[in-house]
Amino acid sequence: MSSRSDVVVIGSGINGLVTTAELALASRSVTLIEANPVLGGFIGSGERTAAGFIHDTFSSWHPLFVSGGAYAVLGEALHARGLAYDNTDGAVTAGAGTDGQVAVAYRDVDATLAGFSASEDKDAYLGMLGNLESRAATIFGALGAELDPASMAKLALTTLKGQRIAGTEALIRDGLASGRSYLDGRFAGWETDRLWSPWLLHAGLGPDSATGGVMLPLMAGTMHEFGLPVVRGGAGKFIDAFSQLFADHGVQVVLGQPVTEIVVRDGVATGVRTAEEEYLADHAVVAGVTPQALYTQLLPRDAVSSNTFEQARTYRYGRAAMQIHLALDAPVAWTDERLREVPLIHVTDGSSTMGVSCAQAQAQMLPARPTIVVGQQSLLDPSRAPAGKSTLWIQLQELPFDPTSDAAAEIATAGAWTPEVTAGYVDRVLGQIEALAPGFTSTILASDVLSPADLAAHNANAVNGDPYCGSAELDQNLRWRPITSQGRHRTAVGHLWHIGASTHPGPGLGAGSGHLVAQHLLAPASRNPIRRFFS
Repeated sequence: MSSRSDVVVIGSGINGLVTTAELALASRSVTLIEANPVLGGFIGSGERTAAGFIHDTFSSWHPLFVSGGAYAVLGEALHARGLAYDNTDGAVTAGAGTDGQVAVAYRDVDATLAGFSASEDKDAYLGMLGNLESRAATIFGALGAELDPASMAKLALTTLKGQRIAGTEALIRDGLASGRSYLDGRFAGWETDRLWSPWLLHAGLGPDSATGGVMLPLMAGTMHEFGLPVVRGGAGKFIDAFSQLFADHGVQVVLGQPVTEIVVRDGVATGVRTAEEEYLADHAVVAGVTPQALYTQLLPRDAVSSNTFEQARTYRYGRAAMQIHLALDAPVAWTDERLREVPLIHVTDGSSTMGVSCAQAQAQMLPARPTIVVGQQSLLDPSRAPAGKSTLWIQLQELPFDPTSDAAAEIATAGAWTPEVTAGYVDRVLGQIEALAPGFTSTILASDVLSPADLAAHNANAVNGDPYCGSAELDQNLRWRPITSQGRHRTAVGHLWHIGASTHPGPGLGAGSGHLVAQHLLAPASRNPIRRFFS
């Protein structure tokens, strides 16, 4: 059997959802195919621990989505179908160290500055945000566009016009800098490091990764401006809104059918096959998969050059992650009472311990003192837990997929996340939180843990438990993401487009690649012969 539509989209992560929705709103016929029995990729929620406790299973925070181009197109339609956000007007994030020192960032910049111990850091922080504003056209231009030669040339001219030579050179230097070196060169106190360095992990970076000198101020500015919105009622409501939009606009949604082949005829992608059916595409196939899956598994071998095949085969994945969900009998009684009002806390001493943990994970060791991301969503959305109780969302982003030793020499490892290894590591994490909130562990009613192996099993794109679908180091980022021979979303196969976290602009809920490709498919063909040549 076969069916036909204008566009076939493979995968229903945030980018696949956005591409499908934008095309559907523009009256294009779309078939969306998802290997899992439900839509969403790493977006979902449910009562994972106990009745009445709603947990965001994977991702949770939506500042990148509400500040992005996809939301500008889809926001009204999604809100009309039940999407609602809860956000903070006060505290946004905090860094809490083992020394008991806590730094808190607020939506209000002045309130944030009031907590800095070094007076000179206040001017430096304002300067950082001012630089971000002056560089916005370049930074958002790079993150929101194809980085083909024509676009890059236009972006370079815009930057030179606005920043002049000295400003352009400074921007390039910051872009090549790590987050650690960027902060070390500007701030005397410890607060900015503890506040913002951990956020680099959410972009698949480490404290010593290039591009951190741009990404760190960008994250700080985004959270001051947009806060940390969460979906009211749980992230599953986000998927519900998309599902209703698809139903209203005639999208054919196919669940539980992994795509086994992209059909190519005369150098053009004409559809896809699953084990059960062929789905024909009159105008485009959009693949939300890893480059390894696309170029070494789904496409016919004769449709892929040897160079592209080899680059895709050796595509590198990043560190693994873990999710821990807790149902609590009461909100966490943090010793520093300011933390009781903060939606997202990083338990960390800053870039120094982050660097050690990242190195330990890359050496296949269980980190001794991991950065612990603690989400208190029920502060923003009381519907997440029964009255007087609380949920806790814990994420770890510095883990090996196949641990062969323990940096603390406490947990026996066997090269895999066995139940015993997982339980031992969860105990370590909970103990580190307990040190900052005595009595915390006694309030735990129920728990649910997703190990790196569980993440990989749930999502084929999370190879080796990497939720960001590939290392984001500079040689595999920006113009070179996913690979140097295929650094654009339009592939060398006609009518075939590549989206997802493994493509530019990388991971996160901003849906950058999904939005970009939808806009390309809806735009009239370019009449610019130079751009056509470079494309």
